[in-house]
Amino acid sequence: METTPEAGVITRRWWGLAIVVAAQFMFGVDAFIVNVALPTIAVELQASAAQIEAVVAIYLIGYATLVITGGRLGDIHGVKATFITGVLGFTLTSLWCGLARSGPELIAARLAQGATAALMVPQVLATIHVLFSDAARGRAFAIYGIVLGLAGAAGFLLGGWLVTLDVAGLGWRSVFFVNVPCGVAIAAAAAGLMPPAARRPGTRLDIAGAMILFVGLLGVIGPLLFGRDLHWAPWVWGAMLTGAAVIAGFARFERRVMARGGMPLIDLALFAAPVFARGLGAVFFFFFANLSFYFVITLFMQTALQFSALQSGAAVVPLAFAFVAASRHSAARAAHRGVRVLIEGGAVALAGLAALALMVALVAAPGPWLLMLPLAVFGYGQGLVMAPLSSTVLATVARASAGSGSGLYGTTTQIANAAGVAVIGAVFFTAHGWGTDRQALLAALACVAAAIVVSLMFLSWMRRAAARL
Repeated sequence: METTPEAGVITRRWWGLAIVVAAQFMFGVDAFIVNVALPTIAVELQASAAQIEAVVAIYLIGYATLVITGGRLGDIHGVKATFITGVLGFTLTSLWCGLARSGPELIAARLAQGATAALMVPQVLATIHVLFSDAARGRAFAIYGIVLGLAGAAGFLLGGWLVTLDVAGLGWRSVFFVNVPCGVAIAAAAAGLMPPAARRPGTRLDIAGAMILFVGLLGVIGPLLFGRDLHWAPWVWGAMLTGAAVIAGFARFERRVMARGGMPLIDLALFAAPVFARGLGAVFFFFFANLSFYFVITLFMQTALQFSALQSGAAVVPLAFAFVAASRHSAARAAHRGVRVLIEGGAVALAGLAALALMVALVAAPGPWLLMLPLAVFGYGQGLVMAPLSSTVLATVARASAGSGSGLYGTTTQIANAAGVAVIGAVFFTAHGWGTDRQALLAALACVAAAIVVSLMFLSWMRRAAARL
């Protein structure tokens, strides 16, 4: 049977999809696999609580400040070349993470890993956008969405399995080393099978803006991470105020870049649209409560309840599958009922948090099977919100500003994740210092619930603003 050129092109684009979603899967697994290994990392590297928080937060800061730049580098140098560079960089920095001999070295390696992820990940959606402009687009994005959901479950299970089994005596280091063969295989497949994509002339970088944002975020979040270790000395507060001033200066710098006809890292004019600005507020507080929840719950399960890493990972797997189940139908529901579906999802997540807090307060030693139910309820609520949240918020942006709006959305989610880990982690460890493990978790869960409530308030505010237009 003869293969037509058209059939070859169609086959090749599905291979391209398989390659980029494999990279997205590796990235998603990495985001969760580290959480399961954190208690073991803390013991072996003798890392402080602040250093453990920083292992998560610094990765997010590096990714957040460079993700827009990574997308633009794909436009300038080509998506394929930038993607392969990002995958190889992510592979090498993962190897460095696994070889780290101290907490500070692991933090530095995680910063580099986040920066290389910012080269890799933006090319995933760019590739899907270019390759699938026909009726197959919906199927391609459905595959992408399923991969996102399954990455969480795989991350928890794989992390628990690798740490518990102590493969080849590598312990926690294997959660980083596992990226090495995967990354090499993905890069090799991309070089041979990934179709090239056209470059976009006129795209410019705002490196100075990215560096200013990085310094500002580090100035604000760094003191939150290490303030407790430094006994909240006066200069710590001064550093935080300086970081806030740098971020304010970043906004002025971006306005000057735009006034000169440049291409700023973040288009501040988007904040002038009240519906989008309120939606972005909802995004910030939702993600503020997102990764920080997994951070504290996995620490609690392993340190307070004495779960093994495998038990901790298994306890969270139903949450991940509930998230996937909710994601599969929430987008269609949101298309008909709008923001109301997101508000209902937030309410379900709050119900899961309340049930979890009640169980922790009343049950002396809840086992993994008992924790699965409230965790699954929380995950279902998160899935109802997260899947349609991006499309709902970005739908309020004019088509001409879609790229800028998407970049700002992605940056906001990662900044919020980093800030949430820093703040809620600080609450958890501070409460642990003056109370019990249970009191520490309950204090952290109260903060997570408060952030979700604020997110729902912004969603309601956004809905009212949209109704007036």
